[in-house]
Amino acid sequence: MDNLTHSLTGILLARAGLNRLAPHATALAVVSSNLPDLDFLALAFGPAAHLTYHRGFTHSFAFLPLIAALPLPLWFLYARRRHALTSRHWLSAAAISACCVFIHLLTDGLTDYGTRLLLPFASTWYHADVLPLFDLWLWAALLLCVHGPMLARLVYGEIGARTGSGRGMAFLGLLLFLSLTCARFYFHAQSSAQLSTRLYAGQAPIRSLLLPRPWSPLSWTALVETSTAWHVIPIHSLTEFDPVSGQAFYKADATAVRASVSATRSAQVFLAFTQAPLWRITPASAPDGAVLVNIYDLRFGLPEDGAFAARFLVASGGRVLSESITLGRAPSPSSAGR
Repeated sequence: MDNLTHSLTGILLARAGLNRLAPHATALAVVSSNLPDLDFLALAFGPAAHLTYHRGFTHSFAFLPLIAALPLPLWFLYARRRHALTSRHWLSAAAISACCVFIHLLTDGLTDYGTRLLLPFASTWYHADVLPLFDLWLWAALLLCVHGPMLARLVYGEIGARTGSGRGMAFLGLLLFLSLTCARFYFHAQSSAQLSTRLYAGQAPIRSLLLPRPWSPLSWTALVETSTAWHVIPIHSLTEFDPVSGQAFYKADATAVRASVSATRSAQVFLAFTQAPLWRITPASAPDGAVLVNIYDLRFGLPEDGAFAARFLVASGGRVLSESITLGRAPSPSSAGR
């Protein structure tokens, strides 16, 4: 999930009762709710390092106690200025931090990006594919419940009435989060059931993914793999599924280059991450006989959109001359392999 969602969830968890356990629990909850995403710092070392470490150890259950302990010294230095801290406060602060980190891991596992919850024992990616990386409806619900008490205070202040603690709105926000997630699970299962029962260009599916869209809990993108192509098909849970309504992206014959490309670090990192790899091979302008090999992750856009991609310049003899990973817009063909 995005950090706005994590932060708003931390605020609501604190208002729902965690702020009664220790001083400055709200600030601790917000920090702890975002702390696993410290792994984004790996991006400073390049896209390959980012894919290697993002949603890795900081997002695993085994390292949860360590991650949850990181903000406690700063919490102590700040809280002791105004409060006489006891061992109960320390235990409560540790529980608050662990709770928020745990919920961060679970919500990231609900997304189509996924997370590796069992590192270092297993590198499996867990992705329920029911929540997008950011959800507009979830934002609206959480923002309303976070800012609702502030608006209420303004109104009550004008009429001289007593204001509430915001605890009721906090429970409502968490309930809306749970309800929206359950609704997405239901519609995801309903739409997924249709994918395996259809033929795609006359071929049976090998496997399929159903990815959520941020603007509607009823809108999805199906990625269906057959023996010759990937089919990208929009789906709405309340309308009839049409398997020919999308686009087909045919697989390239990568037999001549697959072994040499797959031996590179970029390919190993990228193929371990992607759930929907599409290989594309085109002639390169130089050197003679060389080809450009692109592997796209269709979960994050179509090839022409500049999706997540690993790119290789391969000589006629099969030697890889250059390799790179792109996490955003793709370079132009003329600049590829430089």
